[in-house]
Amino acid sequence: MSTTADPRTASPAPGGDAPSPVVRVTVPQRSWGSELRAIKIVWKRELIRYSSDRIRIATTLVQPLLFLFILGSGLQSLAAHSTHGVHLTTFIYPGILCIAVMFTAMFSAASIVWDREFGFLREMMVAPVRRSSIVLGKCLGGATVASFQGVIILCLAGTVHVPYAPTLILGVFVLQALLAFSITAFGMMVAARITQMQSFMGVMQMVVTPMFFISGALFPVVGLPVWLGVLNRLDPLTYAVDPMRRLVFSHLHISASARRVLDPGVTWFGWHVPALLEAGIIVVLGLIMLAIAVWEFSTTD
Repeated sequence: MSTTADPRTASPAPGGDAPSPVVRVTVPQRSWGSELRAIKIVWKRELIRYSSDRIRIATTLVQPLLFLFILGSGLQSLAAHSTHGVHLTTFIYPGILCIAVMFTAMFSAASIVWDREFGFLREMMVAPVRRSSIVLGKCLGGATVASFQGVIILCLAGTVHVPYAPTLILGVFVLQALLAFSITAFGMMVAARITQMQSFMGVMQMVVTPMFFISGALFPVVGLPVWLGVLNRLDPLTYAVDPMRRLVFSHLHISASARRVLDPGVTWFGWHVPALLEAGIIVVLGLIMLAIAVWEFSTTD
């Protein structure tokens, strides 16, 4: 934005002094450069907010660690006969990798509601940039934060007898990033129409928590009751947990019987869904929800 003095529009100053110039305000035209700069600024703001809030970093780790070490270790004696020698913490580890990303991405999307309550969102909306750039920057920022939180859990692989193989770490990181993007986009889509933080957290808990439990993160998906099997196939999170588990179990030395029970894969009418297709489903769902979020913010005053 630039300011110039226009002598033709000068007005006489009080007391007969020389006329004071009138400042003309001009708004620069939109360009790809300005849009990319807006995306970068919003993305960087999310990272700064996250890095400066150490309590948030700690609290978002509590739930995944409780599931992994308290629940996993506490139920090991009950599950020992059905896990074929695989420790329960090892089995649920892929699901915990997902939950670490999921809940962090949910809280990242909640910043939209905070910004609306305190008026900062309106200031961003009137900026001379497309609203889609603001939404995309928010989504990328939330996905980056959630992916970093997932990396912290990934560093604990050795404590649950999962090797630190380079291909495993790279593959898990990519899947976590895709899931973080999709969950953040979902949160943005929900936050576009909610004005109070209490309502937003209630909706997210109502949706995200059942998604996590139905996805098979804590139990094998083989031999499920028909109704639960149907819900499992309809749950989008299933298609993040399953390729994550396939990747982890491909680096474990376990018996064939344990692999059949604990890592059967997702099937559609008897057809095993490839891992790449499952990852593609997560990406497509994320893009669809991002497009809906952009449309919602574009139609919001």
